[in-house]
Amino acid sequence: MTAAHIPLSFAGESVNSKEEDFKIKGFHLDLRIQVMTPDALKAFAEEMVGFGLNTLIVEWEGTYPFAKHATISNEYSYSREEVVEFIEFCEALGIKVVPLQQSLGHVEYILRNPRYSHLKEDRKDISQICPLKTEESKELFTELFRDLIETHNSDFIHIGGDETYLLGHCELCRQRVSEVGKSKLFVDHMKMITNIVIEMGKTPLMWADIILKYPEAAAELPSETIFIDWNYGWKINHFGDIPNLQKLGYSFWGAPSIRSHPDNWYVTDWPTHFKNQREFIPHARENNYTGMVMTSWSTTGLYGFTWDVGYDVVDMTQIRNTYPMSGFRILIASYAESLKNSKPIDAKEFILRYGHERFGLSENESLKLWAFLSFPPELIVNGKPEKSKNIEEMKENFRKVREELVQVSTKNNDHEFAHFKLMADLRMHYLDFKEIEAIYNSETFLQSMTPELVSQLEQILEDAKVLSERFTQLNKGFLYDSELEDQNKLRTQQILVLHNRLSKLK
Repeated sequence: MTAAHIPLSFAGESVNSKEEDFKIKGFHLDLRIQVMTPDALKAFAEEMVGFGLNTLIVEWEGTYPFAKHATISNEYSYSREEVVEFIEFCEALGIKVVPLQQSLGHVEYILRNPRYSHLKEDRKDISQICPLKTEESKELFTELFRDLIETHNSDFIHIGGDETYLLGHCELCRQRVSEVGKSKLFVDHMKMITNIVIEMGKTPLMWADIILKYPEAAAELPSETIFIDWNYGWKINHFGDIPNLQKLGYSFWGAPSIRSHPDNWYVTDWPTHFKNQREFIPHARENNYTGMVMTSWSTTGLYGFTWDVGYDVVDMTQIRNTYPMSGFRILIASYAESLKNSKPIDAKEFILRYGHERFGLSENESLKLWAFLSFPPELIVNGKPEKSKNIEEMKENFRKVREELVQVSTKNNDHEFAHFKLMADLRMHYLDFKEIEAIYNSETFLQSMTPELVSQLEQILEDAKVLSERFTQLNKGFLYDSELEDQNKLRTQQILVLHNRLSKLK
């Protein structure tokens, strides 16, 4: 993954005459899980330059090596030297690295530690700090921001602020909300956070969803605040009335996504991600957004917990996992072209051209890639397909697309194309398992059926070993070896659980 392999333009491209519509052409890097190695980070930065991007927002979470708050750092934490070297590497390429430090919600990784547990809004849902713990929060975030500024040279600091669903939850906050409302509760806390950033000479960036949902006190936030409207394929103004905030003088950036809910290991909503770029980027351009930042979420940020007495956290595990970002270069390339062109991107035309230029495919072979990427995604919810009659029908509908994709032979960049083939095989493997699970959960299940189901599960577990080896080989050097092992283990866990339960019935 080096800049030398990047097509800087595509045949037939219509270059936008207003080249500087978006002064910020960025990418948001989620390091909550699937932590990229230092070499992979540098290779990605090189690729960003080739695509014409100039800003990288990094959500370090527990991978940042805080000096005074080393308790926060996790087992995948980078060293101080690695962080500084990476930022200097990016700046030499012309990329500014912006740190993202959540400062109200999505702070499980902080609150899981007894050192900070007194800040929790709730003892079991530890996603959010109580916004009325003002002095303690101010001290903590002042020190965290000061540490980040020591290593980052960007003009901006992203302060998070999204999905603060516990606003008004604790007794003190309920009382405060009854007096002044949720908007004031939220704004008072975020105003304190933004002022810390501004006093340090930086411009605060904030996710826009909560202030759009509760806009009544929005005007009290500093005018320097820049809101980021994240829209992953929804209707415009999904969270609230953006023009009203623009009338108050606030600037906006946009944020589409290449990985988001409901994407997981077994299905990616490719059609929605291409549609997101085709619709949202032109909208942002027309409505004077000054920046665009592509997001790519490794997880939703929701976790399951293992508790000790008193709800002390023993461990926490993410609820949703997506395929690593290593498999999504085509969507990043599409995003880069969307930033350059005034004409909304045509997904099919782009994929066919990408298949030819990137992989050396014939038109017929590129159409097989298009068939895979345009195949309607479908989830299994509570053991049943969302749309299909049954899981067997899901398998049959996908089987032909999968079989044609895996037969495609590339002339160039076969490693990248191998990710698509593995995604397709993981999908079929998952459906094989879900078909057995559905039988186990049916009203017709009898103990006499157990030996056959166990035998089928054992074959699926053998297949899982091969898939895990492929996953490791394709992502080695992109993720840490120990994390590759963890991801393979998590992906196989549900199969093992059912196998062990059935084995007891034999």
